[in-house]
Amino acid sequence: MTAETAASIFIGFSDKPEALLLDRANRHGVVAGATGTGKTVTLQIMAQAFSDAGVPVFAADVKGDLSGVAEPGAPGDKMLARAKAMDLDLTPAAPPVIFWDLFGKKGHPIRATVSEMGPVLLARLLDLNEVQEGVLAIVFRVADQEGLLLLDMKDLQAALKYVSDNAQAISAQYGNVAPATVGTIQRKLLTLENQGAEHFFGEPALRLADLMRTDASGRGYVNVLAADTLIQSPALYSTFLLWLMSELFEQLPEIGDPGKPRLVFFFDEAHLLFRDAPKALLAKIEQVVRLIRSKGVGIYFVTQNPSDIPDSVLAQLGNRVQHALRAYTPADQKGLRAAAQSFRANPAFDTAEAIQALGVGEALVSVLDEKAAPTVVQKTLIRPPASRLGPVSDQERAAVMARSPVAGQYDQVQDRESAFEILQARAGQAASTAQTPARTAGGGARTGQPSAGSEIGGVVVKQVLRTVLSVTFLKMVMSLFTGSRRGGGGRAASGGAGGVVGGLAGQLSRSAISAASREITRGVLGGMRR
Repeated sequence: MTAETAASIFIGFSDKPEALLLDRANRHGVVAGATGTGKTVTLQIMAQAFSDAGVPVFAADVKGDLSGVAEPGAPGDKMLARAKAMDLDLTPAAPPVIFWDLFGKKGHPIRATVSEMGPVLLARLLDLNEVQEGVLAIVFRVADQEGLLLLDMKDLQAALKYVSDNAQAISAQYGNVAPATVGTIQRKLLTLENQGAEHFFGEPALRLADLMRTDASGRGYVNVLAADTLIQSPALYSTFLLWLMSELFEQLPEIGDPGKPRLVFFFDEAHLLFRDAPKALLAKIEQVVRLIRSKGVGIYFVTQNPSDIPDSVLAQLGNRVQHALRAYTPADQKGLRAAAQSFRANPAFDTAEAIQALGVGEALVSVLDEKAAPTVVQKTLIRPPASRLGPVSDQERAAVMARSPVAGQYDQVQDRESAFEILQARAGQAASTAQTPARTAGGGARTGQPSAGSEIGGVVVKQVLRTVLSVTFLKMVMSLFTGSRRGGGGRAASGGAGGVVGGLAGQLSRSAISAASREITRGVLGGMRR
């Protein structure tokens, strides 16, 4: 490579080398073209070139063939001839690679906590309407105030149940929270879990520093995300990518336009990021793309047609590589014209016609120059890759993972105390309190569960009261008949009717007292037998 291209990424050759300046690489870009026209190869050679320049790369491998970047290539005669025509040394080589997989099958697991995802992105992932998104935002607010960490799916389910159970009190503070709405969110979470999303939410969460590594020789690691399974859940795929960009935007400091990017992203099948996205989410994507370049991060969207990307985002993409497009339908023709008009025209050819005439491994290229202005579009032969074309084997993948600098750091799931455990503990404590009444002064009786002693005491008191009342009543009756008038000698009259009545009363009194004694004895003994 010449001194002119030493601080740049060599893409290919037109009538001169076409290279992407490293100090303009954080101004983002797009690689577009129909299926089978060479987009993945372009992605591969750019990723390896960035790595050689010391820039870490993150790339989604949707079809599985990008994994070949981890192994040195075996160029055929055609590739060697193309390299010779470009005065390019095509020595087989491979950059350092780390394989990742949200599901932990073809790479190291990638996890994020529910709290890191936040209610906005999670609502996108669950495809919630505005009302449901509002309720989800309330759940996050309540969790913050209650000190409930939302780390994994069961934490979120527990928090939703807590809000539903306390809907009346929470509605009074934050607005209407209908249990039916909470139930809808819970069902959508269950559907998401069935798609495997529970593997993504949890700890240990991904450290962004592990995506920004360089090896001992200063080459940037190429982080390859296995997305062939993930792409079957497009909502999860797009939300993950947006989460990753958002995390970088929030955590990295401002550095302006550095001499080379800190990190470069390639997002394959980029149209999935924007398909059916609500306006609020599109605004978030536009904001991140517009502002993250000042953090030294470059984002490159790989898609079939630039029209797949909203104009507000496409306007931020200064570096462009356009492979062939075919225009068989009116919609295709409209997309073709839009793609052609996005380039700075070259008077030597018609851009729209040139796009249709491109062969495999050819592209129209326009990049930003030293003044950050787009260069005139050029027909370009894309350089051949030094690494392997096609996927690695399972054994080769396992070997790469075994020597990875993050081997063993993310493989085991951690489950520390969070919302699920805290709410379970609260529920258990509440149930225990409800079953454990206050202890008596005697030390040991439970309210609502009287002991044998308390039962004995209760029986005795009842019997005593009954007997006392009976005796008192009898004495009152006796007083009516005996009168107890004292004569001159001071003795009560004992003859006649009064004597008879008095004797009868005395016998009744004694009988009552004896009955009372028997009642007390039976009460005490009966209580002791219980």
